[in-house]
Amino acid sequence: MSRRVRTLLVGGIAFVVLFLVAMLVPVPYVILSPGPTLNTLGADASGAQIIVIKGRDTNKTTGNLNLTTVGISRQRVTAFQALRGWLQTDRVVVPRYSIYPPGQSQEQVDKADTEQFVDSQSSASAAAFCELGYPKGLGVVGVLDHTGAKDVLRPFDQLISVDAQPASSQDVLAAILATRTPGERASVVIVRLGERKTVSVTLSDPASGAKGARLGITVGVECFAPFEVDLGLADQIGGPSAGLMFALGIIEKVGPTDLTKGKFIAGTGAITPEGVVRPIGGIALKMVAARRAGASVFLAPQDNCADVRGTIPGGLDVIKIGSLHDAVTDLAAYNDGKAVPHC
Repeated sequence: MSRRVRTLLVGGIAFVVLFLVAMLVPVPYVILSPGPTLNTLGADASGAQIIVIKGRDTNKTTGNLNLTTVGISRQRVTAFQALRGWLQTDRVVVPRYSIYPPGQSQEQVDKADTEQFVDSQSSASAAAFCELGYPKGLGVVGVLDHTGAKDVLRPFDQLISVDAQPASSQDVLAAILATRTPGERASVVIVRLGERKTVSVTLSDPASGAKGARLGITVGVECFAPFEVDLGLADQIGGPSAGLMFALGIIEKVGPTDLTKGKFIAGTGAITPEGVVRPIGGIALKMVAARRAGASVFLAPQDNCADVRGTIPGGLDVIKIGSLHDAVTDLAAYNDGKAVPHC
């Protein structure tokens, strides 16, 4: 073998080795893919019901209202994996900092995602109760740890009065508490699950810069149902984007109208307590996940329509949704064969 051939052979082998090594080097990217879809009307992988209604009978359901998710690569991505992801039509490769911001660990991001998910469940319940027509008033949104309200008041308690003074608004409640002293006990009348109760709350120190005392709760205008809703999956899914499908699942279980008519409906969208549907990320991948699971209808936030166009899988009908009320009325129209707005 000539010196020239040996040189070319050695150089070729070295190039291949270096190329393979380079392909195995971690790169600062993550790969997004279609994630699991879960029927809010059914059970999770462990067999536990995702939506549990306590205190009233529920409707028999036959269809699907699936929430959709995006899978995120958990391990460090190699250059080879990133390249392969770029070439796949059902994968998206994005900079790692777009998912895990600098200065935040994966654990911190996961914790924040879980908190957003739990908040979305509370918002979904509030929006569903209002859509179902239950009475509206000032109520408990959250209970603060290490305060006198802990284990005494609960979310969705309707506030009636504090020390015999009507608690008709946030401003009125603040004025009542501005005259009180931390450590005193306040007699609070509430309506919980349709039953009027009087509870005693030890007042806590006010927020920084405020006067008087506080109950140890956050409050807001809500609607109040005479039954309890427990929503699952908080230890399995993160982020706010399941809110719309949770709200629809509650309405399907206790409302007067069959929203699915046996159809496989999936969707996504964050939701406010007032029922406004907000845009989310990864909708193209969520549509792929929905269609693969068997969905024929997909509910998409109206502000995501620009992301939807040109990426809809074949056989999937995408309905544009601006609010929970839109979703309820549009599904009824769709089931009757009427025209509905599309992206």
